[in-house]
Amino acid sequence: MNAPVSWLTQVETYLTYRRRHGFKLSIDATQLRSFARFADGCGAADHLTVALAIAWARSSRRQNPLTWARRIEVLRGFAHFCLREDLATEIPPRGLFGPAHRRLVPHIYTDAELVALLDAANGLAPEHGLRPATCRCIFGLLAASGLRISEALGLTRADVDLASGVLCIREAKFHRQRLVPLRPSVTESLEAYARRRDRLVPRPACDRFFLRDNGRCANQPGILYALQTLCQQLGWQPRGDYPRHRLHDLRHTFIVRSTLRFYEQGIDVDRAVLALSTYVGHAKVSDTYWYFTGIPELMAIAAARFHRYTQGAM
Repeated sequence: MNAPVSWLTQVETYLTYRRRHGFKLSIDATQLRSFARFADGCGAADHLTVALAIAWARSSRRQNPLTWARRIEVLRGFAHFCLREDLATEIPPRGLFGPAHRRLVPHIYTDAELVALLDAANGLAPEHGLRPATCRCIFGLLAASGLRISEALGLTRADVDLASGVLCIREAKFHRQRLVPLRPSVTESLEAYARRRDRLVPRPACDRFFLRDNGRCANQPGILYALQTLCQQLGWQPRGDYPRHRLHDLRHTFIVRSTLRFYEQGIDVDRAVLALSTYVGHAKVSDTYWYFTGIPELMAIAAARFHRYTQGAM
């Protein structure tokens, strides 16, 4: 009699299959491996059942229906894959814990907060190392360009054209490429960082633009840890629905404040948002609208426009 295949082996087989078809599944992989460890720990779980799916979903440290619903959504694709080999597989139905998606309000940084964050980054350890400059430059680049953190960390030296002030994003979401022109002040900051980097790390271990002190590429966990440490030191609590500050909030901030600037400068917002959507690498303009958040400045503009409308002015 053949020994049963572990759930972790089945999950890895599924991930390999999906990745061959062009899917990265970085978040799904983490969740599915968590399910595999849970199911393997159950011992008697020979088939994927609705009961097993519910038990795993509820085992999350975040005890809320939205988290459980998202876990079920991830598991459904894997369940359909399992069904091809195991007819006893049960597909967890949608709606077990309600909708799996709702827009959580992000933290939109004020201009004063961004200045304070960049200043605080200078105090990171080691005092005379590269880490403070790397974190400061990445925070500033995200806030000034709206890049995804993966795009910023994926930049190589060849991707950063300091002479023309243009970034080449070679591996964006959905394997898209785009060029990102920068303001002169942002280019100057990148030039200053590059000089410091080359002085402190003359023999890097890779060709990435942003490095750690050991010459290896900067990574997302390290940059996120620095951000959350600084926010805690500054005594900030996140505004919105997330329990901690996120790097992705800087992308939200760029899009929201760009839109605010369009209104303040009297630019045709409908046309400008199309350009903004292309700039930040969205596949559809509706993806850009998803980022809009009602900060006080935008709400004041909306209120003033509505007042003019009620008075008969267009």
